[in-house]
Amino acid sequence: MGVAKAVSKDTGWSAYLGLGFKRSPGKTVLARRERSGPLAVQRPFYPEGDVCHVYLLHPPGGVAGGDKLQIEADLAAGSHALVTTPGATKFYRSGGPAAHQTQRLKVAEGASLEWMPQENIFFPGAQVHMNTRVELEGGARLALWETHCLGRPVIEEAFDKGSLDARLEIWRDKKPLMVERLRVNPISRARSSLLNGQPVSATAVFSHAQEKHLQIARDQIQQHDNRIAGATLIEDLLVLRYLGNSTEQARKLFSNIWIVLRESLLQRPANIPRIWHT
Repeated sequence: MGVAKAVSKDTGWSAYLGLGFKRSPGKTVLARRERSGPLAVQRPFYPEGDVCHVYLLHPPGGVAGGDKLQIEADLAAGSHALVTTPGATKFYRSGGPAAHQTQRLKVAEGASLEWMPQENIFFPGAQVHMNTRVELEGGARLALWETHCLGRPVIEEAFDKGSLDARLEIWRDKKPLMVERLRVNPISRARSSLLNGQPVSATAVFSHAQEKHLQIARDQIQQHDNRIAGATLIEDLLVLRYLGNSTEQARKLFSNIWIVLRESLLQRPANIPRIWHT
């Protein structure tokens, strides 16, 4: 796919980031890095020796109406990458045009991807379209989460205007494993009926799970003070849900479950990214 060009802020930024990971002797390397506009990555980190840790950056600090962000990541056979962000992604109020964020992640046979960005915060009046599509090949492994925060509950700010249309798709060998869509339009629906009146909704997905992993996740949920949380098994996908009023609470729950399950599901003991502590 061709690289998008950056345009002026009068019509919104158009930005592209393309990442390619491959297995090199002793570790996974970031072999391809293409970018235009305000998207970038820091240099890779190797806190656990062979797994490539990468932090996605969006220098403007927020996404405005009319912005179009496109992120692609391709993992070659045998590679293992953990991708996160240094902070929340903020979507600001729009005067009309929608902001678009598209993420397409391809994971080859024998590769492992951990896609764990920090939360998305949607300011009142934001108009946002999001689409995350993961394409797994054969025995590719995945750990992924997405957290959406409507408004800013810490200052009692509600998402009382604007809209969100968010899709999450996970495919394996061109067959859908999980396809879902979250559409939020508080103007057309009573706030009390929208996500049970809670501002934070989050989903985490871990592949190659079994009943024993489901039980471990449920035990972790019972041990934590969560507003509404649950876990289910869809074929080999362990799917976690959180609904509440705290992004910190959602992140703590998901990261605790990831810490407990990582070695079993991804053949690596947990190594928490330093950026999560800052």
